[in-house]
Amino acid sequence: MWMLTDLKEQNAATMYDMGLDISIDKVYCPDSISLKDAVVHFGGGCTGEIISAEGLVLTNHHCGYSYIQQHSSVEHDYLTDGFWAMSRKEELPCKGLTVTFIDRILDVTPYVKEQLAKDEDPEGLNYLSPSYLSKVAKRFAEQENIEITPFTALELKPFYGANRYYLFIKTIYKDVRMVGAPPSSIGKFGADTDNWMWPRHTCDFSVFRIYADANGEPAEYNENNVPLKAKKHLAISLKGINEGDYAMIMGFPGSTNRYLTQSEVKQRMHSTNEPRIRIRGVRQDVLKKEMAASDKVRIQYASKYAGSSNYWKNSIGMNKAIIDNKVLETKAEQEAKFAAFAKAKGNTDYEKVVSEIDAAIEKSNPILYNYTCFREVFQGGIEFGTPYLILDKLKDAIKNKDKEAINKNIETLKKVYADIHNKDYDHEVDRKVAKALLPLYAEMVPANALPAFYTTIQKDFKGNYDAYVDHCYDNSIFSNEANFNKFIKKPTVKAIEKDPMTAYVRAKYDLMDKLGNELAESMKGMDLLHKTYVRGLCEMYSPEPKAPDANFTIRLTYGNVKSYNPKDGVHYKYYTTLKGVMEKEDPTNPEFVVPAKLKELYETKDFGRYALPNGDMPACFLTTNDITGGNSGSPVINGNGELIGAAFDGNWESLSGDINFDNNLQRCIAVDIRYVCLLYTSDAAD
Repeated sequence: MWMLTDLKEQNAATMYDMGLDISIDKVYCPDSISLKDAVVHFGGGCTGEIISAEGLVLTNHHCGYSYIQQHSSVEHDYLTDGFWAMSRKEELPCKGLTVTFIDRILDVTPYVKEQLAKDEDPEGLNYLSPSYLSKVAKRFAEQENIEITPFTALELKPFYGANRYYLFIKTIYKDVRMVGAPPSSIGKFGADTDNWMWPRHTCDFSVFRIYADANGEPAEYNENNVPLKAKKHLAISLKGINEGDYAMIMGFPGSTNRYLTQSEVKQRMHSTNEPRIRIRGVRQDVLKKEMAASDKVRIQYASKYAGSSNYWKNSIGMNKAIIDNKVLETKAEQEAKFAAFAKAKGNTDYEKVVSEIDAAIEKSNPILYNYTCFREVFQGGIEFGTPYLILDKLKDAIKNKDKEAINKNIETLKKVYADIHNKDYDHEVDRKVAKALLPLYAEMVPANALPAFYTTIQKDFKGNYDAYVDHCYDNSIFSNEANFNKFIKKPTVKAIEKDPMTAYVRAKYDLMDKLGNELAESMKGMDLLHKTYVRGLCEMYSPEPKAPDANFTIRLTYGNVKSYNPKDGVHYKYYTTLKGVMEKEDPTNPEFVVPAKLKELYETKDFGRYALPNGDMPACFLTTNDITGGNSGSPVINGNGELIGAAFDGNWESLSGDINFDNNLQRCIAVDIRYVCLLYTSDAAD
């Protein structure tokens, strides 16, 4: 996952050898338009690419999923039926969706180090502090006379364990509209079963459009805005792909941790992945049952379920791959090599850094495990709660007979009630989730990691979790409209103090602070140790370049279209076809339902110019590119700089790749652009 600014020096020669046929300046050039200018950060966690001069953005179906769900209802079920705007007027504004362009990337390491040296830093953490680095970015922009508008963002981030710093100058567009998406039976074909697996047959795409004001500048949503005149868009190649063809991906990978020690990998397995797997599995079982029983609930929880299950399965696969791919052994070998390097160099900091990291990890392991359990249950699992701080203010206002403050806080509470009972929340579903997760949490953690309300459960409800949950979900001020209206009509101190969910939330946040502080204390100094370790590793491997860990900044990965052999006697070819969709069809399983129109298209073989020479219709393909979460939707680009697909997944066997990249095993799964074009231009996806 290489930095664009370093490609010419570090990677260009290898890229040309592997099949790049265009100048490296056409891939990225700080002084002219390049492929970089057609790649965007889509929303908060995906990538998209500009595919027309009028701001059309291609990304994955699962990246657009929450916005497809945002516009869906039982009456207009775009998740099930798909959506296609047949005119500009039919394109649907997406509340909260942004598309971000990277205007400039600057290596500002000397400037940041100069600022760090002169600024007071009592805690010694400025070198990693986002708030501090934000101030430094503003200073730099003022010094260099960089124009800042309400739609400009400055992002200064540390790399290589904070041994280098890059500044990203970005432009954010906030009027983004949904143009098209296939039915989930196509865009999510295979769902949980096929997630992270090959062979794959998912046509994982959706299409949006960026709008700007009359001058082509970013603007808030306005019906008079016009499609963006893009300064760069990707040309689409229908020539097809062959084994060994050059392929590169540009996008916004979220997070990798390839400089971890062996002890840190073990911690990821046991203190993060294992509790996540267990807790999410229980919650998802509840959601799946409720979603199957109600179309309304299915639409409400579709995005939540998808987001949860994705990294639930990833955690399962990662733990398995760490063992299968001998990642722990590889890390141990690297540490032994590093110890010898440090001794030969006579660097005492390098000689002791791994043992110091190991000591901190041993101390933090049980705390991180408890904290993971807490987050998965009380932050990612159970949704219902009350705004106890606002209720405290209201209580004071009532005691002081301050009518103005009373009215002000009641107006705030009305907004909070609407936020809690939003269109994607079902009180009865969340009640069932709570009944499943509260006893599970008590089973998984020690007594000192239990919030105070567990004492109430034992004392007042004789350990009956269901009775406690029912009491809270029935009797809270925020449980339902009747309770809430009764309270705001005549708010009293007694009603606030009796509210059961207020006590629940207060205890929850008290424990969150306690666990968070304990974890921070146990990990104190770890960032500085990593800075030392990463610097040492880069020295040890020099002059071979090492890519910095992913951190949601734009990167490029290059490789080839390639098959692979996951285990003895098994060979996976590099592409799949529409035939595989029909072979997987199972009308009794919602993950493998095939729309009638797609079956009809398959039967007629009317694939036109998108077909393979033998008449088959390509679906997905494999490359050796290095991707992770955040790369979803990234353009897969051939040696001529043309779009051949959209990346959407990695392969099961290499899910340890975020920790230890294996070029022989790692594969990126992409949807073939010809499959996208077929569905986009036919009625098979209607």
